[in-house]
This record gives sequence, C-alpha cells and structure tokens, in this order.
Amino acid sequence: MPISRTKVGSLFVFGAMGLTLTALAYPAMLGVETTTEDQSRIIANTQWGPLTEADRDFVVKVRAAGLWEYPLGELAMERGTSAEMKEAGKHLIVGHAGLDELCRKIAPQLNISLPNQASPQQQQFVATVAAEQGNSFDSTAVQIMRVTHGQIFPVVAKTRANTRNTLVRQLADLANDTVLDHITVLEKTGLVNHDQVNFQQTTPPKLPKDQLTPPPPQPGAPVLVLTPRPDLGVNTANPTPSPSAATGG
Repeated sequence: MPISRTKVGSLFVFGAMGLTLTALAYPAMLGVETTTEDQSRIIANTQWGPLTEADRDFVVKVRAAGLWEYPLGELAMERGTSAEMKEAGKHLIVGHAGLDELCRKIAPQLNISLPNQASPQQQQFVATVAAEQGNSFDSTAVQIMRVTHGQIFPVVAKTRANTRNTLVRQLADLANDTVLDHITVLEKTGLVNHDQVNFQQTTPPKLPKDQLTPPPPQPGAPVLVLTPRPDLGVNTANPTPSPSAATGG
C-alpha cells in the first residue's frame, strides 16, 4: 500500500593544476542546498577547465547520494517482496558503485574533499525504509527513491548544460544515465504513486540546514569505497524506458 501524503511529506527535502587549497576547503553547506548565492562563481582554474561552486557541489552530491542509496539497494535485494523490487536494488548498487568510482577518481584531481557519510536526512531515509516490512517496505522504499531521483534529475541536466569543466561534465553524463535508469526500474515495480511524487518534488517541507549536510571527512580518514558488483550482471547505461500505457508498449 502506498505511503500517505502526510507521511511522505515528513520525509522529503531537497535539501590538478592551479588549484588553491583554501578556496576548495570543505564548504559549510553541501547537499542540495547552495554554498553561496552565486553558484556560477569560479573557485579554481584547472587544466580541465574552470571549476565553479555548482561544479564542486555536484561532485559532493553524487558522492553523498551513493552513501545512502547503495545500502538501500542492498536492503531492496535482501528484503524486496518482488523480482522487480530486487532488480531495482541491483541497479541502485551497480549504478552508485560506478558513480562513486568516478567521483573518487576526479575529486583528488580537482582537490575536492568527499564525505564518508550521507547527510542526517539521507541516513534517516535508510532508517525509515529499514523499519518497514513486506509490502510496506517495498512501497516506502520506492516512494522515497522515486522522489529523490526526480529531484536530482534536473540538477544533473543543469550541471551537464552549464559546466565548463570536462571532468565534471563526464560525471554528469554518467549521472544522467544512472538516474534515468534508476527512475525506470523504480517505475517498473508498479509502486510509484505519481500524484504523491509530483507533489513532493514541487512542495518539499523545510528542514534545518544541518540535516541536509553530509559531515566533512575526518582528517586523514581513508575514503570509503562502495564495492563494485559486476557479479550482479546489471548495466545502468542507456536505460530502456518503460512501455507507455497509452501506446501499449
């Protein structure tokens, strides 16, 4: 049974060369919120092109997304009640492992610090889903994931269209395929309540900024690695859209 609009409403917000180390210090506010009012401000000039506030935030957002969606994918594989739900879990794991690998590759080149933990809000998403069982587990997980993916999809497109940094552009290309793939497999579960999703994507409630911010990494801490899972046999690039009800496939 789909979760109620009230319950959903309580859950969602959507919150190298020539680099200057101090300019790229871990920002005070990350996640979906902006770190400055001018996201187009260039904070470093690199051999791959200028790096803006928006570029840096995007790399961190992609990293933080994997830190909660990967474990949620593992839960879906383990506890999903349908083959479609388990398949969605596989795609979450494989897609975010691939994005994480690219984030970890380009972040040192751009001198961007990556978080090792998701934001408190994102951690609560996982806890909320983990507390459910059976069909309620499936519907809660799908609804949360579909709303969050719908929120980030325009951010990916805007980054891809605006960035002048080739490394960030490469990450946006991969994120575009991955997010579209995840939206597709989530919709194939048949559990997406599109009215609720559209409402949440356009009217999110407000949360304190500290709930939307991934904590900065501890000095000297190794970067957490999301384990690749080629054994799952999933390809998240160039996803095939679900058949349209209007066309009958």
